[in-house]
Amino acid sequence: MTQKKWFQGLVAAVLTFTLILLISKAGFIFRPLATYLAAIAFPMIAAGLLFYITKPLVRLLEKIRFPKWVAILTIFLLLIGLVYIVFQFAAPIVQNQYRALVNNIPGITNEITSIVNYWEENHSALPDQVEESIQDYAKNLQSSLSDIPGYLISFISSLVNFVLSLVLIPFFLFFMLKDGDKLIPFVTKFFDKKKGASVKKLMEDVNHTLASFIQGQFIVSVCVGTMLFIGYAIIDLNYAFTLAVIGLVFNVIPFLGPYLAAAPAILVAFFQEPKLAILAAIIMLIAQQIEGNLISPNVMGKVLSIHPLTVITLILAAGNIAGFLGLLFVIPFYAVCKVIISHFYREWVDYRMKKKSAAGIQAE
Repeated sequence: MTQKKWFQGLVAAVLTFTLILLISKAGFIFRPLATYLAAIAFPMIAAGLLFYITKPLVRLLEKIRFPKWVAILTIFLLLIGLVYIVFQFAAPIVQNQYRALVNNIPGITNEITSIVNYWEENHSALPDQVEESIQDYAKNLQSSLSDIPGYLISFISSLVNFVLSLVLIPFFLFFMLKDGDKLIPFVTKFFDKKKGASVKKLMEDVNHTLASFIQGQFIVSVCVGTMLFIGYAIIDLNYAFTLAVIGLVFNVIPFLGPYLAAAPAILVAFFQEPKLAILAAIIMLIAQQIEGNLISPNVMGKVLSIHPLTVITLILAAGNIAGFLGLLFVIPFYAVCKVIISHFYREWVDYRMKKKSAAGIQAE
């Protein structure tokens, strides 16, 4: 019986769950390591994102005979210039428009309340539960919207904890750009030739997947944000720049991001002038059609090959488990897991085929 595959699989499952149980019981051993990893997680992830975004430019500079250290220094100067431009020009615009939007919240709330009251007066046939829900929503709307500045302050105060971590980002980024190409050879040297080739192929596939996703999402989001700003400016929508930035940020969330970004723009447009809401929705639709049919296929291609239903399921689960960070990282995490599983599955299939071929040769 011990030679049966189902028995071996059952034993492997029992041992795996036993190991997980022992690790959970011995958490105090791993707690210092977890604390250390949590401390460097933010600068490592931020530097990794910047690494994948800036790596193509470093390679381009190297192709035109820039020394590597000069190329890296050029990248840092460009990043410093970009940060200066954002804080000098873009940040004040966003701040002023956000302040104006917050000041208009009471007026927007009154308009929504008037619409709800009109609906209640002219639709008495609604079920009692629906009417109660509408009334509760109308009562809580003012307090919920007025709490937005408080939520923002709380969010900003939590970011203060990462200020010291921000100092580490340039150092991580520098060494990633300088020695990133040495990682795969360093890891593969610990394996024999055959296993080393397999590990090298796996790491290259993971690197290609992450690079395609991060670089693609960055380019696509910038293009969508630019198109939205141009469209909102054409229709003279209030807070056009801020709403375009919101669209840029939310577009990094696959599939659902564009719809989340459309909601505040349509809401602001509706209370500015009702017909502008239709125009804002049309602008968002045009931008998404251009992005989905022209930009994304040429920038990202089919590297991820994830079904939309899978994307929705992953995003909903990740949002409930890890909040906004889960929405950002669940798709690349899933894509990397998919690459790893596919790699080992191909290795297993090749092994089985070679084993059958060897058995056939012996039989002959």
